[in-house]
Amino acid sequence: MTTTPDAGRILEIATGYMAAKQLFESSRIGLFAALADGSQDAAGIAAATGVSERMARILADAMAAKGLLVRSAGTYALAPDAAAYLTGTAAELDLAPFLTFLSEISYPHWLQFGHTVDTTEPGDLQMDDERWATFMAGVMTYNLLHGQEFGRLVDLAGATNALDFGGLSAAFAIGAMRANPGLRTTFLYAPGFEDGIADAIAEAGLADRATVEVGDTATATPQGSYDAVFANHVIHRFTAEENRGIFAHLRAAAVPGATLTVLDFFLDDDAEQRALDALHAGEYLVIDGTVVYPESEVRAWLTDAGWDVREKIALPGSPRVLVATAV
Repeated sequence: MTTTPDAGRILEIATGYMAAKQLFESSRIGLFAALADGSQDAAGIAAATGVSERMARILADAMAAKGLLVRSAGTYALAPDAAAYLTGTAAELDLAPFLTFLSEISYPHWLQFGHTVDTTEPGDLQMDDERWATFMAGVMTYNLLHGQEFGRLVDLAGATNALDFGGLSAAFAIGAMRANPGLRTTFLYAPGFEDGIADAIAEAGLADRATVEVGDTATATPQGSYDAVFANHVIHRFTAEENRGIFAHLRAAAVPGATLTVLDFFLDDDAEQRALDALHAGEYLVIDGTVVYPESEVRAWLTDAGWDVREKIALPGSPRVLVATAV
């Protein structure tokens, strides 16, 4: 007998890229959509997707091994999460644009990670219009998932006057407004985002409860008396000093007792670091040099600005949210 631990966990991490690439390709060829109406064997998947039967079996077995498909007597069926997010037009929220971003932008960009490790510098994205379109479609799709989970798990009942400040997507405020019919929102976004925000609000049928304003996120001083403030997907894009100023400006615009949400990935000091956040620290750095900050540092900024953190909420498959009260 030996007390030497097995190497299973190491190998699972080391071969993770194999699972990721097979997920990306399964999504690209429409494997999950091919199962939206019921189970299929490898031959049926091949006929529906246009790949060889051998390839259909390889991909379907890999997705079954990862739990996204259920294999029984040679046929494959969708697991509930795959049905909800991977089946194209049949999905509740189609994550295909985000998987395309990961496959075509993020994944190859990680091949430069060795340079980033040695220099603490981001890689070269080498973007053109087509790649920017893929980038933005992916990021905004992922934000839709964040907004869905934000609306489901963050309680803003009773709020009537919200400020959505400097983020990347209107999805969070839209979710909150749908859950709270009495909530009005002022969207204060950086120049260049206002048209997309206005379009999203109009599409959601909430234009009569929203105002869109433009201002530089790092320096803007919002005017008003807000009882809910959203700073979602903001802090990783700014320096520590800029973030201190942002939270001070937001506190000046909030009434005592107002709720602030700070949604982002965080490096924590918990007994076990949440993996999704830790992995995104590398992703943000290699992609564009932005920062996943330690949670303790963010809490210190908030305290100094007059916010008291009362809760931390982990959104499934998404960032975490620090919920604070204006004191």
